[in-house]
Amino acid sequence: MGLDSSAGAGLRNEDGIAAVIGVLRQRFGEQLQTGEALRAQHAHTTTYIPGQLPDAVIFPNSADEIKLIVRACADHRVPVIPYGTGTSLEGHVNAPHGGISIDLSRLDHVLEVNTEDLDCTVEPGVTREQLNAHLRDTGLFFPIDPGANASLGGMAATRASGTNAVRYGTMRDNVIAVTAVTASGEEIRTARRARKSSAGYDLTRLFVGSEGTLGVLTSVTLRLQGIPQAVSGGVCPFPSVEAACNAVIMTIQMGIPVARIELLDALQMKACNAYSNLDNPEVPSLFLEFHGTEAGVAEQAAMFAEIAAECGGGEFLWTANPERRTELWKARHNAYWASLKLRPGAKGISTDVCVPISRLAECVVATQQDIAASGLIAPIVGHAGDGNFHVLVLLDTDVPAEIEAAEAFVGRLNARALAMDGTCTGEHGIGQGKRRYLSQEMGEGVSVMRQIKQALDPLNIMNPGKIFSFDG
Repeated sequence: MGLDSSAGAGLRNEDGIAAVIGVLRQRFGEQLQTGEALRAQHAHTTTYIPGQLPDAVIFPNSADEIKLIVRACADHRVPVIPYGTGTSLEGHVNAPHGGISIDLSRLDHVLEVNTEDLDCTVEPGVTREQLNAHLRDTGLFFPIDPGANASLGGMAATRASGTNAVRYGTMRDNVIAVTAVTASGEEIRTARRARKSSAGYDLTRLFVGSEGTLGVLTSVTLRLQGIPQAVSGGVCPFPSVEAACNAVIMTIQMGIPVARIELLDALQMKACNAYSNLDNPEVPSLFLEFHGTEAGVAEQAAMFAEIAAECGGGEFLWTANPERRTELWKARHNAYWASLKLRPGAKGISTDVCVPISRLAECVVATQQDIAASGLIAPIVGHAGDGNFHVLVLLDTDVPAEIEAAEAFVGRLNARALAMDGTCTGEHGIGQGKRRYLSQEMGEGVSVMRQIKQALDPLNIMNPGKIFSFDG
């Protein structure tokens, strides 16, 4: 089994590609670029899947320009690959059939903020950090934090979540509406700003998580939250991963309104200490954060400390000091880069699964045993509050035996999660890397997905080769 085993190149429409590049160059001039370095950047993927370059990259300035681009590609049956910031993890921005990469970075305007309604509308190239900087003086913020400074259009397209999901939900819960250019080159709006609606099919949820396979998002309307009066956070060591997971389960089942609760195994703590110059005990640990009033966050921290002690945990060191909290969470967000330092020169397979919270301890412990038996180097970090965890398998991609062992492990990990009524991906999406597991999870549901794809994109030009193969 090789690196490109689920991400092979598809058939190319060479004549159509040449024709559409000519049409777009004549219409858009320097907005269209064909240099190899830029094309390679737009096939960049932070996983081990090889890059598959588009034939050109175009930088539209408006939704109207996107409509013209998509219509030209439809006329010549040429693939369209939407591109946000390139931080996705499963080969979403690769171009296995060639085609045109639509870079949405110039659509970076906050269009509307409705403070009374706690919502806003942004263009797809706005990043989450950019939005929160824009909102700073309103007393509101957008809580979904996948770690990377991803574009909000990309986050909606991949149904992203992150460290705050246990309290604030995922992009599925926080997108009110989108506008999108479909494969016919027409722009549609999926909903109004009302907080609820019973009007027809839920088109918003159809496009959230569609990974660019149904259209190019041109705006996203988002729910906002009030900035909490007080925030506290801290770290707590545990004698084992099982003990830490049991503390998570008890915390959730007792209804403590924790904002973030992150699991790091001992190897991940070692990596974070070295990378971020910290001195935390190198044992399985939980990072936590509480949002609310000053009295409320202190009470929540005290309640968690009692749970941790009952589960055999050490002292829960928490603080409301913003600088100390920032230091802790920066270390957590740098976990990927810290892990790569455990084996310099290695590449990482960053994979995630999600299971019902009651099965979390069982799944993580079994996964650790599998890692040890396989002789792999693979730290674990997870959004434990919603049963989602990540494993970063470090491997030398020039050694076929390592690739085989890593892919076999990932297969067992997904099978384990599915056997526990979980999912093969809690937040990374399917892309190219997890196509083979989707049918195991969804069964005949994949046939329904293909029918939807066929209806909305009969020429298969919208990000082909992602989620599932169009022909079976």
